[in-house]
Amino acid sequence: MENIEFVWWGAFLLLPLPLLVYKLIPSVKQRHAIYLPNLPTQSGSKSPFGHTSRVLAIVVWLMLVTATARPVWYGEPVTVHTEHRDLMLVVDLSYSMNQADMKHNGDYIDRLSAVKQVLSQFVENREGDRLGLVLFADHAYLQTPLTLDRRTISEQINQMVLRLIGDQTAIGDGIGLATKTFIDSDAPQRVMVLLSDGSNNSGVLDPIEAAEIAQQYGTTIYTVGVGAGEMEVRQFFSTRTVNTAHDLDEKTLEEIATMTGGQYFRARNADELANIYDTIDALEPINEAKQTWRPQQEWFGLPLTIALFFSIVLLVMRRNHV
Repeated sequence: MENIEFVWWGAFLLLPLPLLVYKLIPSVKQRHAIYLPNLPTQSGSKSPFGHTSRVLAIVVWLMLVTATARPVWYGEPVTVHTEHRDLMLVVDLSYSMNQADMKHNGDYIDRLSAVKQVLSQFVENREGDRLGLVLFADHAYLQTPLTLDRRTISEQINQMVLRLIGDQTAIGDGIGLATKTFIDSDAPQRVMVLLSDGSNNSGVLDPIEAAEIAQQYGTTIYTVGVGAGEMEVRQFFSTRTVNTAHDLDEKTLEEIATMTGGQYFRARNADELANIYDTIDALEPINEAKQTWRPQQEWFGLPLTIALFFSIVLLVMRRNHV
C-alpha cells in the first residue's frame, strides 16, 4: 500500500454527500396507515434485507469515490542515464592465451582466466555505458553488439573459450569490426579497449590502417599487452628463465593507442591487469547525468468493478424483495 497514491485525493471530500442530502432534503410525508387489528403483528415488521441493502449502498458509494480519486500504483524508481558512452571490448582469443604465466594469489593461472576475472569486474562498474564485445583470432567476430545489458556482456565474457575462431591473431580485423559498430552510433564518446598477447599474423586488415579508420570515427583506443615476460621454469635439477611474451608486439599496440589519443598498458600478472582496467575506468569516468522515473499503473478500474458488482447485487435484492 505504500506505493499507492491518489492523484485526485480531494474526491474523498464527496464521501459525506449522501448523508448531507439525506439530512437537508425534506422527507416525504408519510400517509396514515390503516390499522387492522386482526392482521398478524409480524406483517408490519421491517424487511430483513433493509440493513444489508444499506451496507451495500454505502460500499458502492465508497468505491465510486475511491475510483474518482484515481488510485495509482508506483513501482520502484528507475534510473536512466541521459547520455551514454559506447565502449567496445576487443579481446584476443588466440591459442597463446592458454599460457599459464599470470601470477594470482601466489599461483599461476592462464591468461584467459585472468582476463575473464578482470573484465567481468570492469563491466560491472560501467553502469550507464553501452558495452559491446569483439573476439578475434584467425578473424574477428562480433560476440555481443552494443547494449546497456551488462549482465549479458559478463555472461559472454565468462563463456569465452579458446580455438572458438582459430589460433592466430588478427588485431587489425578486431579493430576494424569494433569500429564498424560505431558507424551508426550517436554516442558523444566512443572508446575501445583492445587486449592482446601477440602480434598481428592473420586477417586482411593491417592494425595501423585499422587504427587510422577508428581515428576518423572519433574512437579512442586503449591497448593492453598481456604476458609475464621473464618467467622461471622448473626443470628436473634446475630452473631456467624463459620469455613467455616474445610474441607480444608492444610497439604496434603503443602506436595504436598514441595515434587515437589512448594509452598503452602492460600486464605481467593478474594484479597488474586489474589495476590497468581500474586506471581505464578512471580515465573514462561514468557520466553522472541521470534521470529517474517510476513506472505507474492506474488502479481506478478495481474499485469501479467492485462498485458495479455490488450495484448489480443491490438491484437484484431490491427487485426480489420489494
